[in-house]
Amino acid sequence: MVTLTGSSLSLEELVAVARKSAPVRLDAAAVEKMKRSRAAVERALAAEAPVYGLTTGVASLKRVQVEKPAVDRFNQALVREHRVAQGATASPDVARAAMLLLANQFASGVPGVRPLLAERLVAGLNEGTIPAMRLLGSVGMSDLGPNADLAAGLFASLPLEAGEGLALLNHSAVTTALAALAAVDLGHLLEVADAVAALSLEGFGANLSILHPAVGKTRPYPGLSQSLDRLRSLLDDSYLWRPGAARNLQDPLTFRDIPQVHGTLRDALAYGRTQLAIELNASQGNPLVVAEEDRIVSAANFDILPMAAALDFLRIALAPVLTSSAERTTKLLESAWSGLESGLSPAKTPEPGLGELDVAAAALAAEARLLAQPVSFEVSTSSIADGIEDRMTMAPLAARRLREMVALGERVIGIELLVAAQAVEIRGTAPLGQGTKPLVERLRERVPLFRTGEDFPVDLEPVVELVRAL
Repeated sequence: MVTLTGSSLSLEELVAVARKSAPVRLDAAAVEKMKRSRAAVERALAAEAPVYGLTTGVASLKRVQVEKPAVDRFNQALVREHRVAQGATASPDVARAAMLLLANQFASGVPGVRPLLAERLVAGLNEGTIPAMRLLGSVGMSDLGPNADLAAGLFASLPLEAGEGLALLNHSAVTTALAALAAVDLGHLLEVADAVAALSLEGFGANLSILHPAVGKTRPYPGLSQSLDRLRSLLDDSYLWRPGAARNLQDPLTFRDIPQVHGTLRDALAYGRTQLAIELNASQGNPLVVAEEDRIVSAANFDILPMAAALDFLRIALAPVLTSSAERTTKLLESAWSGLESGLSPAKTPEPGLGELDVAAAALAAEARLLAQPVSFEVSTSSIADGIEDRMTMAPLAARRLREMVALGERVIGIELLVAAQAVEIRGTAPLGQGTKPLVERLRERVPLFRTGEDFPVDLEPVVELVRAL
């Protein structure tokens, strides 16, 4: 059971609700907090003071007053007239995560909506109601289009009171959901990438001096130290630790600097998770209800540059991991580097063997690198809302690109896994490490050792599925 307080939602809880349908409830204290905030809103309305989005229109129309008899019509129109999103709908896990995040924001009391709205979101989660939210068309200063789809799917039949239409639109729950789930998947991919890289070291007959404890002690980045520990653990009992096992004094950089490259992504991921931990429980709207002061404050918390920049950082740090993986695949497949038959055939033959897999790996890695281009630096325009809305974060694009990049990465790492396993078995040196031996065994449950052309793995989906399942 996940209890929403408005301030304590964790990434693990979000995943449990989004992907495992864990039940959700509102904390009783949060309900009381929402009631107090709503009472502050009602007092502001009774005073007939101009309050953005409550008694006025929004954006450049803030100068136009909303008459009391037209409140529900205005709020419903606000939702309907922001349904400008385009493209494919969000996957169920993203939709559920967005609903959970919005309910948690409401539970904080800061948006000033009635508890009824949070209760409806929680009921939708527990009953399996999934609104169809299109994902394209947001500039990252609130996910207005996708949010309007979410609101229309869950609140179309509910009369909305002052400020509630804006509260349903003015947040970044969809982008935060995309970012959170992509970060979780990235963390899993990095763990698999460690294991596959360790197997490549064995397939190459690499020099394990790169894992000496002095490497981390003399350059004490947390990610580097963690990567060194992980690789040493995976390669525990491996033949590579034996004197004379290494084929070279120094191996190519993509083998030699695995701890440094993977460590950089680890540090980036730690930073990204820190930003996400804040964003999961942050107010992302405008205005803010400060109940203890009986005030409603205009703000720009919808500007989620901290998360957008972190997402850019993650993609930049992921790109070298995938590029290095593709390059190790090529080196293992080429006789001049591996010392094995080209294409890793068991015997000398004019056939290409697995050689063409390096083309696929290179193409996938190149596509992934193109997705690493940063998007969070300021892109401004004075043409939106009479020039009031004059900057954007493009955070939704940053999150979608990370999700796409991870999916491509699963395929790059999957190809390296297939090739590295072939290399260790053709090389025939034993034993393998405590973490790499089971990896080969699980692969062979799905894909046989390549012996002849008839064994060529024309369908790599079983390998990709294994990467996701490890």
